[in-house]
Amino acid sequence: MKRVSFAEFGGPEVLQLVDAAEPHAGPGQVRIAVRAAGVNPVDWRIREGQILKAHPIELPAGVGIDAAGVVDEIGEGVRGIEVGDRVFGEGPNTYAEFAVLSAFARMPEGLTFEEAAGYPSVVETALRIIGEVGVQPGQTLLVSGASGGVGSAVLQIARDRGIAVIGTAGAANQDYLRGLGAEATTYGEGWVQRVRQLGRVDAALDLAGSGVIGELVELTGDPRKVVSIADLDAPKLGVRFSDTAGSVPDALAEAVDLISRGKLHIPVEKTYSLAEAAAAHVDSQAGHTRGRRVILV
Repeated sequence: MKRVSFAEFGGPEVLQLVDAAEPHAGPGQVRIAVRAAGVNPVDWRIREGQILKAHPIELPAGVGIDAAGVVDEIGEGVRGIEVGDRVFGEGPNTYAEFAVLSAFARMPEGLTFEEAAGYPSVVETALRIIGEVGVQPGQTLLVSGASGGVGSAVLQIARDRGIAVIGTAGAANQDYLRGLGAEATTYGEGWVQRVRQLGRVDAALDLAGSGVIGELVELTGDPRKVVSIADLDAPKLGVRFSDTAGSVPDALAEAVDLISRGKLHIPVEKTYSLAEAAAAHVDSQAGHTRGRRVILV
């Protein structure tokens, strides 16, 4: 089979489309014929060799953690899933023609493979950091870098829980944020004052790693009310850096519920082929994403 791999840490140029042995499902796992794989910032952070406790690897390594596809092999102990089912979930090396998923769920009705591939780790991350930052119904959550996949999920999940949201993003994404139920403003000079004019901030999330941790602490008044998934220096200011995943099966179940109730929709901004994985990483790293980027297999 074909898969995207890298033999050394570095820039997107280290990614290669190679021939590899097919993986097989172990106990509690399913193998899928991949139809689409989600592109996540963690993918290029791992490729660069950044230290992430949740994703230790050995070289050469594959790429990707999210996928959607058709089950073609079922491991021992799996119940409720059959060969031929359309599923989405998480597993290693998903930029490939076949992948093994250790957390999975049937895709909601009406969802395409390219849409489904964008949800698993994004929803898990959104649920985790909303919980870690401790924001409650009736309070206001500020989301810095809100237009990407995680931001899109955070805004919609928070609104479903009765939490007001303020989102920062580029000028081109202001209407997009408002469409997700957020008060929106641009980043850049004067952004702190613009946020203050929108109201009180009870908690804040840094999703972009754009060097705004100090300002988020200023706006909330307490570093314990700020969580980052993008700034490795956040702990220097007393802010939690969140990089250890919670329960992916629980997140998938909640994603299915939210999608089925029409409370969660993350658009796919752009798709790529396996051979275009490097371009997908370049675009992802550049930011300014609206929704998700997905590799089609």
